[in-house]
Amino acid sequence: MKNYTLLAFLFFSISNFAQIKGTITDEKGNPLPFVSVFEENTYSGTTSNEQGKYQLNIKKVGKNKIVFQYLGFKTQKVDVSGDSKTIVLDIKMQEESFALNEVVIDPKKNPADAIIRSAIAEKKDNSDKTARYTADFYSKGMFKVKDLPKKILGKKVDLGQDMASNLDSTGTGILYLSETISKITFEKPDKLKEKIIASKISGNNKGYSYNTASLSTYDFYDNTLDFDVKLISPIADNAFSYYKYKLEGTFYDDNNQQVYKIKVIPKRDKEPVFEGYIYIVDDSFAIYALDLDIKGYRMKNEFTEVMTLKQSFSYNTKNKIWTKNAQTLDFNAGIFGVKFSGKFNYVYSNYEFPASFEKKTFGNEIVAFEANANKKDDAFWNQIRPIPLTIEESTDYTKKDSLQTIRKSQKYMDSVDTKNNKFKVTDILMGYDYKNTFKKYSFDYKGLLNIASLSFNTIQGFNLDSGFSFKKWNEDEGKSTSISTTFNYGFSDERFRITGDFTHKFNNINFATMNVSGGTKVAQFNGSEPISKLVNSVSSLFFKDNYMKLYNLEYAQIGYSQNILNGVNLFGKLGYEQRKPLFNTTDYSFFKKDDIYSSNNPLAPNDFTTPAFDPHHLFKAVISTRINFGNKYISRPDGRYNIKNDKYPTVFLAFEKAFAASEKKYEFERIGASVVYDLSLGNKGTLGMNLRAGKFFNAENISFIDYRHFNGNQTHIGTSERYLNVFNLMPYYANSTNDSYFEMHLEHNDMGYIMNKIPLLNLLKSTMNLGFHSLAIPDRKPYTEFTVGLDNLGFGKFKLFRVDYVHSYQGGIQQNGVVFGLKILNVLD
Repeated sequence: MKNYTLLAFLFFSISNFAQIKGTITDEKGNPLPFVSVFEENTYSGTTSNEQGKYQLNIKKVGKNKIVFQYLGFKTQKVDVSGDSKTIVLDIKMQEESFALNEVVIDPKKNPADAIIRSAIAEKKDNSDKTARYTADFYSKGMFKVKDLPKKILGKKVDLGQDMASNLDSTGTGILYLSETISKITFEKPDKLKEKIIASKISGNNKGYSYNTASLSTYDFYDNTLDFDVKLISPIADNAFSYYKYKLEGTFYDDNNQQVYKIKVIPKRDKEPVFEGYIYIVDDSFAIYALDLDIKGYRMKNEFTEVMTLKQSFSYNTKNKIWTKNAQTLDFNAGIFGVKFSGKFNYVYSNYEFPASFEKKTFGNEIVAFEANANKKDDAFWNQIRPIPLTIEESTDYTKKDSLQTIRKSQKYMDSVDTKNNKFKVTDILMGYDYKNTFKKYSFDYKGLLNIASLSFNTIQGFNLDSGFSFKKWNEDEGKSTSISTTFNYGFSDERFRITGDFTHKFNNINFATMNVSGGTKVAQFNGSEPISKLVNSVSSLFFKDNYMKLYNLEYAQIGYSQNILNGVNLFGKLGYEQRKPLFNTTDYSFFKKDDIYSSNNPLAPNDFTTPAFDPHHLFKAVISTRINFGNKYISRPDGRYNIKNDKYPTVFLAFEKAFAASEKKYEFERIGASVVYDLSLGNKGTLGMNLRAGKFFNAENISFIDYRHFNGNQTHIGTSERYLNVFNLMPYYANSTNDSYFEMHLEHNDMGYIMNKIPLLNLLKSTMNLGFHSLAIPDRKPYTEFTVGLDNLGFGKFKLFRVDYVHSYQGGIQQNGVVFGLKILNVLD
């Protein structure tokens, strides 16, 4: 009933609107994009589109005064009256004449500095005026591609028929276009509730757009703004450490308030800073407008060339508050000669500033969709949309929405699949994919010569994976099912092994998922697999270092997980394991022919006859939970999507029990806990931490497999983004324990705070990492590491490397070494 009432209210409201529309140009007739248009002393507003066209809905038509505000042009006020539901009003704007004669210039002092200092001093008062509000919100987002080549690095670009039909003959076109209309409730610093009333995506009948107010809140009264890195506001408390300023002129707005145009100039090019213009109002020193650029390398995003953020504010003489009425965010990016661009427009209107909100106004749900929000027709959108569509946007909607009917038909889907599913004789060796889009299932065969699955170890020699997989999905219900099997053959031990896996996800609400798996495989003693197949293959074949230690595992297990509460995920697993020791079967390598590999016994690397454990079997049960405190989420008709609250740590708790073993000595219990947290230090970077602790019970004689193993590294190659789960110089099994343990990993990434200030080194555009790692176990001296290194290293846009110097200490033994980080290996492996 509530939904019908809301729809009726919306219909009644729309039907009582009058609409003022027209085109805004300069004196030469050139269209002016993104001009702020609003009714004086109200919060009813909009902006013009790229072609200068605007449409403004007003509640009552009488004697209305409409304000047209645009940077670089004189603000105009136009009286409008009439009884018509539609009023056409074209506007021609005159360029603003900036003057400096209103400001007393002292050659010894920079007048812009005094204005910025006043803006900094007054920013808390100005910010507090809009610290609590409700408003109507509109957003429109568009991604485009330009000059998409037919080949990249010699390989043909295949986007599929759907994507290819969006591009013209030059490889240019709109990839994504969407709009949302919502009602937002906001309280600083970060309390938000958004109800999406209407949502639309070009060519997608679901239409659940990701354009939300939570992703567009950029407040320059804050000291920093989050663009992956913390960018410094031009009026931050420490702004003078990062910027120089130049007063380029002044003008008076429509309320006869003097506005200063100030150029924002970075002091150092590689810092996380903006550049462009900020407009400050005299007396109140509030922000009048912003027109700022962000270079991609300044926010450690090398693929982005430049991002431009514009904001405009309007003044209400009744409550004397400057409020943001419009915002645009544009960007250009590129890679391999392909150019991308994006444009997001936001309009804020119908503000209300309550003295307070009810206690339960804000909760963990930050975004929700009204029923049928994605079903609004063109008449609704044409009436309520604040920014008119451009010809290009209108054409894209028409084209894609009409094509969607065709593309959703079984005939079309089958024709596309028939083309893609063609079988070739070479597919027997190279692999084959089959897909039925209409019935929503796919089949995959890996092939017999899948080079990516070829690896080497001293147990199997060269070994190759192949296998089959089947997937079926239902997007509307959030269900998916996958069945896979992997075949592995070792050419040295001449043994064939096979594993199978079944996974079913029940929904996208609590993400309930069941998994059943089993078979035979070689497994690392450390189940976390600290050394990858690729790194081990290179270490063995080139340097004759076989760090990977393996045993034969025959197993069957079933697991289940789901979100049981907001931010709380519970996981349970029950499995049977049959373990058998393995021995080296090959001494082959490309080099060092006369050397021999170490044994496969991690406890005795020179003993080639004694196994690390005796054959045995057991059952094992694991219950664990992940807790994200302060977890937020977005509710959509097609699912619930969690958003971690970065203010709080994530806590993991686990209980593990081995029982019904072949011998009683193999049975044990273990409890474990860990805390993972990223502490933001503003523009000074991020301190990441990972603290772990645990305790074994009744485990005096358990198998070495079940010990707690810690992720060491003897290859001097790092493969992860961050080193918060590894001891960089510690031998893989040197400190394994069946007792209590505590490990600490700390790593501070300065995000360029230090590196940007060092001459010559700042040309690397790198970041500095300082790390501390420690491990404490009973009856052994603590293991400690200190690291210092550079991250974000590479060539051009590809920043895939890091280098760290490591000093370790344990029981009087000190080691020093260098670890080369190859983050791309984490993707390839």
